[in-house]
Amino acid sequence: MSEAVIDKVDNDGVVRLTINRPQALNALNSQVLTALEKELTELEAHPSLRAVLITGAGEKSFVAGADITEMREKTPEEARAFAGQALRTIKRLETLPVPVVALVNGFCLGGGCELALACDWAVASDNAIFGQPEVLLGVIPGFGGTQRLPRRVGPAMALDLCATGRKIDATEALRIGLVNRVMPQAELEAYADELTKQLMGNGPRAVRGAKQAIHDGMDQDLDSALSLETSLFALCFASEEQTEGMSAFVEKRKPSF
Repeated sequence: MSEAVIDKVDNDGVVRLTINRPQALNALNSQVLTALEKELTELEAHPSLRAVLITGAGEKSFVAGADITEMREKTPEEARAFAGQALRTIKRLETLPVPVVALVNGFCLGGGCELALACDWAVASDNAIFGQPEVLLGVIPGFGGTQRLPRRVGPAMALDLCATGRKIDATEALRIGLVNRVMPQAELEAYADELTKQLMGNGPRAVRGAKQAIHDGMDQDLDSALSLETSLFALCFASEEQTEGMSAFVEKRKPSF
């Protein structure tokens, strides 16, 4: 049997993916990436997908990094293929049309940090440890870290982390903008439940539109991005979702999306 396991729970369109390889601190190997890409491909066709939460099994690690045992004997060509597989998989996660949230517990290093960076936002337990320590192994980040990290925390801080290989705790990760919030580990599950309820109570098309406007607009000049926002805003008024949401507000009741 393959050791790569991705557990999936679908709560009315809010899907939780758990990388379940705790004996290896959920390290990413080829099998894990293949299994994750398969799940993400299926989610792309999910008819009522609202959000994706991704985490790692156990209390010690979100994802401790890429599997060093698998990588150590690779040739440059094999390393390129492995990085290509990881980049393709992580890009599928990043480009899902719904919010993608990383629930980070414990180690979030190397490839794990790169996986979290591809999510729309991250929430960390107070025992979380972040870093891009690849230079300590004689390599650089290869799953998008040198590109997504500076876009999240700025180039100076990104180079600080990538060039020194130092690890930071959840408090510093919050300070530099790597994560959105930090909470006791015991509260992470309650947060996931509350977030699920919040997302299920919002207009799903509106949430998708907000993500599209933000992500696509970041790559455009301001005037073009504002035009995109206006177009997406107007499209909301062509849906029953807008009618229900505004009617519920006027009638002082909860909307039924």
